Amino acid sequence: MTSLFDDATTDEANNPGTENDQWILRLYVAGQTPKSITAFCNLKKICEEHLAGHYEMQVIDLLQDPCLAAGDQILALPTLVRHLPFPMRKMIGDLSNTERVLIGLDLLPKK
Repeated sequence: MTSLFDDATTDEANNPGTENDQWILRLYVAGQTPKSITAFCNLKKICEEHLAGHYEMQVIDLLQDPCLAAGDQILALPTLVRHLPFPMRKMIGDLSNTERVLIGLDLLPKK
């Protein structure tokens, strides 16, 4: 069965706003649930608009390998983990509040 997330590891075109940064993002999901799919689509859109050419997105399906949750101490799904740039950040949910995600990723200043 083909997964929506099969081509999730991406490295997109150029964006001058992040030219010196390499972003490594992991999205932990549990199968292709509506929340997981929404989180993936929202993250993909944010990355393409704000990090193009400077990110790697990994989608980890914990239904396929639940042991992977321990490494990043995943307690709820979906969870986004920003590994790079430091410091590591975590966000839980479907990532539908774009402004909150951008602030959480340090792409927008906190109000």
